[in-house]
Amino acid sequence: MELAPEQEALRIAAVRRYDVLDTPPDGAFDRIAALAARLCDAPAATVAIVDTDRVWFKAAYGLTGVTQVGRDPGLCTSAILTDGPLVIPDTLQDPRARTHELVTGPPRARFYAAAPIVTRDGHHLGTVDVLDTVPRRITPEQAAALADLAALVMDALELRLSALRMLRVERELMVAEHAARERAERDRAEIAAYASTLQRTLLPPALPEVPGLEAACHYTTASVRDVGGDFYDVFPLSTGRWAFFLGDVSGRGAPAAALTSLIRYTLRTTALLEPDPCAVLRVLNSTLLSAHADGSRFCTLVFGTLAPDSAGGFAVTLAGGGHLPAYSLCPARRNGPDRAVARAEQVSLPGGMLVGALHQADFASRTVQLLPGEALFLYSDGIIEALTSRGARFGEAGLAAHLTHHAATNRALGASAIIDDLTGLLATFPTGPADDVALLALSASSTTPARAPSGASGTAHTSVPLTAKVWDPCAGPPDEGVRRSAGTKAPES
Repeated sequence: MELAPEQEALRIAAVRRYDVLDTPPDGAFDRIAALAARLCDAPAATVAIVDTDRVWFKAAYGLTGVTQVGRDPGLCTSAILTDGPLVIPDTLQDPRARTHELVTGPPRARFYAAAPIVTRDGHHLGTVDVLDTVPRRITPEQAAALADLAALVMDALELRLSALRMLRVERELMVAEHAARERAERDRAEIAAYASTLQRTLLPPALPEVPGLEAACHYTTASVRDVGGDFYDVFPLSTGRWAFFLGDVSGRGAPAAALTSLIRYTLRTTALLEPDPCAVLRVLNSTLLSAHADGSRFCTLVFGTLAPDSAGGFAVTLAGGGHLPAYSLCPARRNGPDRAVARAEQVSLPGGMLVGALHQADFASRTVQLLPGEALFLYSDGIIEALTSRGARFGEAGLAAHLTHHAATNRALGASAIIDDLTGLLATFPTGPADDVALLALSASSTTPARAPSGASGTAHTSVPLTAKVWDPCAGPPDEGVRRSAGTKAPES
C-alpha cells in the first residue's frame, strides 16, 4: 500500500516545511532516541524522516555510522502508512521487511517497532522506532510510549519551526532596518550636501582685497544638515570705498536661506546707490516687509562702510539693526604722547531696531576711526551662547575679556590672528556652539594707499575641529575634513 501521488506530494511539502532534513545533530532528538531504546529495552532506536527517495535519521542510537537508508518498504516507509504503532516481531517472517537493507545487512534487525510522527494537519513525516537483533515483542505500554515519544518529536519540530520563523522574521527585520539605516544615511548625506551647497552660495567664497586692510572671517554652522541663519560680506562700492555687514536672520533651513539671499542682494545693490548706512537699512526694512507684511521674517545686522583716511587707517561708519555691538580693539601704545593700555571696547549703536519687523523702524549710525594697528570685530550670538568647559555660557563678559587679553598680548592687531585666536577658543568648548557662529574681523595696516581693489586677497576663512558641526565656506562640505588657511595682508605701497 502506498499514498496517492497527490497525498504524497502534500506529505513531502510538510517535510520541507519543517526544514529538518540534513540538519546537524540535535540533543533533544538524540535524547528521545535513547529514551525509546531504554523504554523498549532495545539496543538501537532512531528518529527517522521519510524523504522522497530516502529515510534520513535525525537521531540514531546504537547505529554506528548510519545516517540514512534507501526508501525501501517494510520498516519506516511502511510505518508512516499506519495510524498507530507498527510492530514486526520477526522481520524475516514479514514479506516486505525481510528484504530491507537494515535486515539483510548491519545491524541485521530481526525485530522492529515504530510510531509515526504526525503533523497537526495529519501528515506523517517519519517515525520513532526501535530495532533489535533477535525476534521479540513489546508490551502495549511500550507501544504507547513510542507513540508519546513520536508526539514529543512533533512538539520539538513545531518549536523548532517557530524559532526558525522568528529568526527569519528577525533577519528580515534586520535587513529592512539596515536598508532603512542606509537610506536614512544617504538622505542625511544628501541633506548635508544640499545644506552645504546652499550655505556656500550665501557666504562669500573669499573676501576682496582692500588696500591697507586685512580682513578675516569664520563660519561654523550648528548643524551640517541645515542651512544656518548667520551671514556676512565685504564688497567694493565706489573707488576707495567698501561696505561690509554681518547679521543673523530669524529661523533656519530653506526659509532662512531665501531670506538671507534677499538681504544680501538688497544690501549690495542699495549700498551702491545710498551712501548713508541708515538709509541702506531703511530700504532693507521696507523690502523685507514687502515680502512678509506680518513682520515674521526679520534679521539683525551691523552694516558699515569703509573709507581711507588721509592720516592713515579708515573712517568706519556703522549702522545697527538690533544686532550685537561691534568691538574696537586697540593694542597697548608704549611710546609717544598717545601712550595707552590695550583695550577692547564695544561700539554701541543705541536705538537700532530689528530689520523687517516694524514699518516705522528707526536705525542709528556712528563713525569711528580704524587706526593702523587697530581692529574692528563683528560677531553673531552663537559664540557668546556657547558653553565653556566649565558648563557656563561664554557670554559677553567672557568675549570682552578674551578680546582684551588678545589686544594686550599683541603689539599690532591683525584680523587673521584675531579669528585664529577665537576659532582656537571655540575648539576648547566641549559640545561646540549650539547656534551658528559668524565672525568678521577688519584690521588696518600701517599705510592705506587710496586705490581701487585689485581682486581677491588671501583672507582667512578658518574652521575649528568640532565634531560634525563645522562648515567652512572655503574648505567645502564637512566630510572633506577640517581645513585652515592663513590670512594674508593686502599689499602695501
